[in-house]
Amino acid sequence: MNTIVLNSSNILAGSNNSTLVYNFPNSVTFDSHQIAVQSVSMYYSWTNINNITLQNNVFTYTWVVAGTTTTYTVTIPTGLYEISDINSYLQFVFINNGHYLINATGKYIYYAEFLVNPNLYSINIITYPVPTSLPSGWSLPVANPQTGALAFPGFPTQTFNPRITIPANFNKIVGYAVNFATSQNTGVNTILTHNSSITPQVAPNPNCLITVSNISNIYASPSSVIFNINANVGFGELILSQPSEYAFNDLLKGTINSLFIRLIGADGTSLNILDPNITILLLIRKKPIV
Repeated sequence: MNTIVLNSSNILAGSNNSTLVYNFPNSVTFDSHQIAVQSVSMYYSWTNINNITLQNNVFTYTWVVAGTTTTYTVTIPTGLYEISDINSYLQFVFINNGHYLINATGKYIYYAEFLVNPNLYSINIITYPVPTSLPSGWSLPVANPQTGALAFPGFPTQTFNPRITIPANFNKIVGYAVNFATSQNTGVNTILTHNSSITPQVAPNPNCLITVSNISNIYASPSSVIFNINANVGFGELILSQPSEYAFNDLLKGTINSLFIRLIGADGTSLNILDPNITILLLIRKKPIV
């Protein structure tokens, strides 16, 4: 039985740390050999929102000044987010655009939010009517040259609710149909609450699958899958995974120079892994004679 070790030096450039290549010192011939994962050490650093593999980091909202409606794009930085984090980032964008008011106690008042509804296993989008004038005792946001935040752009002639539009891919995170949009609710002056129409997939890839070239596992999809890594730690923490019993897979017969190891999500696509500190130990053995 032989062990081969892959680490950050084996990562294929431009693969978002999800493909590793092991080059044998010389060509090797497999005729009746098997391979298994001995252990994996890596950090939980693959993202649930990014603009590379998932392309799910954008949504929009509208804002009305006087009678003019403007659409603003919210672009979420690559990372691992809970719904509360997405809501916090929306508030950050509201602040930067001056789209909030300050109540009499100094609290920032935002006019749209994402909230988890645990009873319905859904995500609520709640929008609130923006007033046509400043409520008594409240104050307006002012421009902040240090942060780049803008001043309040002005009031609408009629109350409105910001219209949140959910494009493809981001819709899976929050559980809405593609291009779902909340109502602008012009002149009605009511709070609107919407519930997810499909099951939210906030963590589309809770596990990491390892695939190895030169095998064909007819019972797996993709057929090259040989191991599953469970992200049972917090984001950014170290995952140590070692099977209690080795699951050997037959290597295809032939002569090769390299093995390619890919780290993929449940959907079969390569993960976008932020931390390249990865160590994978593989075992290769002659197939035992039964």
